Amino acid sequence: MPNGRDTEWPIEKRQRIGDQFVSLGRVGFYLQLALLVVPLLLAVYIFLLRRAGPADAGPVSLGNYISFLSTLVMMFTTYWFYRYIRLGERIRDPARTPPRSVAVSTLWVGFWAGWLGIVLSMLLLFAAAWRMMFVLLSNPQSGMILAPTLGTNPTYSISAIDAVTLSSLVVSLGAELLVLGLTLWLLFRVTWPSKAEAKVTKAIPV
Repeated sequence: MPNGRDTEWPIEKRQRIGDQFVSLGRVGFYLQLALLVVPLLLAVYIFLLRRAGPADAGPVSLGNYISFLSTLVMMFTTYWFYRYIRLGERIRDPARTPPRSVAVSTLWVGFWAGWLGIVLSMLLLFAAAWRMMFVLLSNPQSGMILAPTLGTNPTYSISAIDAVTLSSLVVSLGAELLVLGLTLWLLFRVTWPSKAEAKVTKAIPV
């Protein structure tokens, strides 16, 4: 029995799947491209803040490395959704239609990259939430200073950048969940057999 992933694409299914690759690929590509502006601006802000800050500024923490890795993963998934667009155009073209296994392999790479981005965003989100809770519990319950004055330890204070970072993490996590959902839908559409394929499968004796 031939491998179901490498069987010939039915004409009507090939057109529908190609259209979905192109349309959903554009949604994921432009959505992530817009969201990439936020972490890049935050990175530039933190870099300039460190350059303008005191000479005894603390070293780069583990959270900074995770944030940088999360940005790299989002850049990769953005590029990968651009590949979805090109793959959809190839699927719609009978002369350039790739084997079904190529589409499945491409989607699985996007699936695991999306999962990695979600895990990193959740780690950053939990770290930011725990830090804010620690700061709030460490300060007097009658009130606290949001913008510390000069000489105040920033470890025990919350600034506007913390709120911006937390909001951007929530938005990025939501976008990554949406991107993973789009990849799962395309994977379902590629691997689910059409009615014609199901009839052929039933007709083949075991």
